[in-house]
Amino acid sequence: MTEHTETVSRLTSLTAQFARVMPGRWLALMLLALHAAVVFEADAALARAFLLAHYGLFLLWQPLVRSEARIEPRLALPVFAMAALLVLADSTWVMALWLAILAGLVGAVATSQTERSQRLAYLLALAYLLSLLLGWVLPQTLGDASLPDALQTAVRYGLPMLPLAILFLPATRQRGASSTLDFIYGLMLSLLIMVVALGAFAVVAVAKVSYAWALVQTLLGMAILLLALSLLWNPRAGFGGLGQITSRYLLSVGLPFEGWAQRLATLAERERDPESFVRDALSDLHELTWIRGGHWRAARGEGSFGEPAEHAVIHAFHGLTLTWQSPRPLTPALALHVRLLSQLLGYFYAAKVREQTLREQAYSQAIHDTGARLTHDVKNILQSLKTLLAAADTSTPEDSERLLALMKRQLPQLAARLSQTVDKLKQPAEMDAAHIPAQAWWTALQTRYEHDDVLFFADGLDDTPLPQDLFDSVVDNLLTNALRKRQVEPDVAVEVRLALQPLVSLTVSDSGAPAPEHVARNLFLSPVASDFGLGVGLYQAARQAARSGYRLELPDNQAGRVMFRLQATDCSPSP
Repeated sequence: MTEHTETVSRLTSLTAQFARVMPGRWLALMLLALHAAVVFEADAALARAFLLAHYGLFLLWQPLVRSEARIEPRLALPVFAMAALLVLADSTWVMALWLAILAGLVGAVATSQTERSQRLAYLLALAYLLSLLLGWVLPQTLGDASLPDALQTAVRYGLPMLPLAILFLPATRQRGASSTLDFIYGLMLSLLIMVVALGAFAVVAVAKVSYAWALVQTLLGMAILLLALSLLWNPRAGFGGLGQITSRYLLSVGLPFEGWAQRLATLAERERDPESFVRDALSDLHELTWIRGGHWRAARGEGSFGEPAEHAVIHAFHGLTLTWQSPRPLTPALALHVRLLSQLLGYFYAAKVREQTLREQAYSQAIHDTGARLTHDVKNILQSLKTLLAAADTSTPEDSERLLALMKRQLPQLAARLSQTVDKLKQPAEMDAAHIPAQAWWTALQTRYEHDDVLFFADGLDDTPLPQDLFDSVVDNLLTNALRKRQVEPDVAVEVRLALQPLVSLTVSDSGAPAPEHVARNLFLSPVASDFGLGVGLYQAARQAARSGYRLELPDNQAGRVMFRLQATDCSPSP
């Protein structure tokens, strides 16, 4: 048991030491093992041993799978198959193919290196692989075994200097778990190398020229082709170029993307319900021939479109889950395109949900505002009724005539105000627009509060129209709050003043305690805490005043003088 534990400990320590080796070191050792297997003329067993060592070092260096990841059996099978083909197949064409693939991997990793020494190491490795392919392996595939002695010496003893230089370069570990890999760049580089090799082979077979001259012709042809492609990719003469065409194809493969996005925006303007919008938008995707159908699911509904298929791709954005079904697996470009469509539809769906939420909140706010205003109107009417009842309770038989006169004056006004309050539920806009002459409104106000010891002052009264509902609501709120102070401070004086020139102005002031600073600061901006009501009376009054072209403010808030003012603005609407 102890020996087994020691063995496991040694293996763990060895694995940790391998993990600390820089990738550049494995790359250099891999190239040296490849050079010994390919260039030096050793027996078959020794060459296969070097090839096996080369492939093992390649697995330690490879950037495809992280070193700490567990390899599944289905992934391990191609790894062993490639090792068997490389070691057992004694063919120069297999070696040429392997060198092209290896050069593509090295070039792809080189593009992602940020450290100068690491990039130099991968460029030296790429130069070594190309030199070995073009200077040794490819001539042997063409049957030209009698290479010049200078070339044989340079390849056999000169090329190993490149891996040795890589081995002794200063190595730094790339940030991240593993080196990133540009698959497109690696694929293009491998294909380009294969085209060069096959082109040289074709020139030798057809033109019957030497390998060196065939290689020069092939490289010149590839250079001209790449120059033409670079000019066509981004031309200067007004033509969009292959780059723009390729980008447009990748963005709209199999679908006129711009037309569908325009129809989606039009549908978003026409359809208000989020779920109905998604249903109509997905029914408009019949032009996607590579999508057979699918399913969508949201918070308040779900549905299907098209027909079911074998393969499915699922995307979820902003509360909308989309399942796309296709008759065959989607290519990477189509998968990216489906993701883009899902994300765009998810953004539109989220916008429709927010729009619906705002509509519901606006509706609830309107109900709240109307209810709060009516609540305060009813409270003020109830307060007036309580005042009349208190006057009736404290009256004596000698006061019967005065009490009867008071009831005849007050009860019709209270009935009219209560009728107006009920009518606001039916036609709130019309009630807000009703106006009354200033003289009539002032007389009615004095009558309502003639027994509350309130001082009234007016300057130059005439028939100037006043918004009745606004002035009634504001003055009732202000006087109710001022008179309530007398419950704590009996000697509080309350004063109301109305001025019509130069601007209509109504002030209500009292000699009681001022409002706390935090209450005064938010009095007209938001509801405040109140011990006697909902705390929204003055907030609603300020909003109502703003809609009618007036401004409700607290210009004076100090002990012994608290004054509220309702004043018309310069842009006050005319009746």
